[in-house]
Amino acid sequence: MAANEINIIHMISNAGLMVQFVLLLLLFFSVTSWAIIIIKFRYIKKAFRESALFTDYFWKSRDLANAFTKSKELSGSPIARIFRIGYLELKRLNQSHLAASAPQGQGAKPEGATLKTQIMGTDNVKRALRRATNTELTRMTQMVPFLATTGNTTPFIGLFGTVWGIMNSFHGIGLRGSASLAVVAPGISEALVATAAGLAVAIPAVIAFNYFMQKIRILESELQSFAADFLNIIERDIIRLKGKSK
Repeated sequence: MAANEINIIHMISNAGLMVQFVLLLLLFFSVTSWAIIIIKFRYIKKAFRESALFTDYFWKSRDLANAFTKSKELSGSPIARIFRIGYLELKRLNQSHLAASAPQGQGAKPEGATLKTQIMGTDNVKRALRRATNTELTRMTQMVPFLATTGNTTPFIGLFGTVWGIMNSFHGIGLRGSASLAVVAPGISEALVATAAGLAVAIPAVIAFNYFMQKIRILESELQSFAADFLNIIERDIIRLKGKSK
């Protein structure tokens, strides 16, 4: 190796214990953040792909039973998951509606009463979809805040290591009584490795955090739009049934 090339390993091994501890801490942040980046990138990519497939199938078939079967095949789609929860709640509502409209004893319940029950039941579907949407948002944003924490703190952690290393370098200069460049430069360059490492950890984490949050906002908008469209379909069916009952 040429004399003018930077030997990072040699600089780290010659650094003080505090600087080495800071570099070890930065290594932990780096490994964790890159693991999160890989996991979330694969998750969001799969969520976009399977959500597009399910949405296309849903609007083409318009058969809720077939769409429910399809949603179980697309386990990575958050839209398919909230549809399953809404569909199961709707199915439970229909079963209670059939039980209410079935004749018992001397007479059946009035048709208006069962329609009123069904209209009130759509509020249950709406609440189930809202809870499912919040659950999916929590799942999508899980671990992503760690990237923001990494981007905000690792530059300061690296700076702390640099300041500590420079303090030790000047302390050593004071003890030796020599302040030549040959004495000062190696210690300072070793200390500056911590700042460089902190920036190297922070920059990818910040870029990934902004990227994931943008994608999550798009998915959130799609989830809310699908939930609203699904509720509109249910309410139109109830209005049509109400019109037939008059």
